[in-house]
Amino acid sequence: MTSNALDTAVEALLVARDLRGMARVRAALNPGYVRRAAQQLYHSRRVMIGTGFPVAGTFETDGPVGAIALYRSLEALGGQCWLVCAEPLCRELADDFRVLPLLALTEAAAREEATRRLAQTTPDAIVSIERPGRAADGAYYNMRGEDISAACGIFDPYLEQADCPTIAIGDGGNEIGMGNVADIIGQLDITGSSTTCDELLVADVSNWGAYGIIAYLGFWSGRDLLGDIRPREILAYLSSRGSVDGVSRENTLTEDGLDAAEGESVIAQLQGLIAELA
Repeated sequence: MTSNALDTAVEALLVARDLRGMARVRAALNPGYVRRAAQQLYHSRRVMIGTGFPVAGTFETDGPVGAIALYRSLEALGGQCWLVCAEPLCRELADDFRVLPLLALTEAAAREEATRRLAQTTPDAIVSIERPGRAADGAYYNMRGEDISAACGIFDPYLEQADCPTIAIGDGGNEIGMGNVADIIGQLDITGSSTTCDELLVADVSNWGAYGIIAYLGFWSGRDLLGDIRPREILAYLSSRGSVDGVSRENTLTEDGLDAAEGESVIAQLQGLIAELA
């Protein structure tokens, strides 16, 4: 398999189920976006990873699973990472990960917070995985069209003010980064995000987009980083800390209504694609 063929296969795999129209979005993106995002991160030593989508007074499983997997993979390669998230997720992760809490409640305060944090951490790259993105009217909305502005925290200014590459992963259209494809998102049944990024990745479940990046990182480093990911264990870790499935809103070991086996299958298929290239 050639590298171009791998890019095509990885990108197709990540939207194969086409649960929320991401196959249409994929067609509008410049091919090779997963590889390009991975290349940026492979050469980065300090990385901010924003995640956490508010659901039912807590946080959903999609986003944090992929963020934790990417955090661990980059740190295994010698990087230093921060998980950037709002309450209650930041509190639940603080004992086990390097965490930066999203505290600002207004756009002006969020811009000041981002300016200060960016100066303190000097990241080489910023990643957003399933983070609510600001809509054109300035508010934040979930997949049901409900205004969640008061609960979501504000991460958009971190990408907007960054002087480093910015990467975003989404699966529905209301996440940070979807402003890159606003015309297409406008055709979907969702209030889309207007926030843009340098490299947008789409997947049927945002966690899986992180797995796509990790596949390349593992190949280039000669390590089976995908083999170190245990989605079911991460889901159990988050569940014990109050997570819910974003679709069912229940505290289950699922992501967007799908059993953990679905994510495990994506990892296995990515490993198979990498093996073909090797």
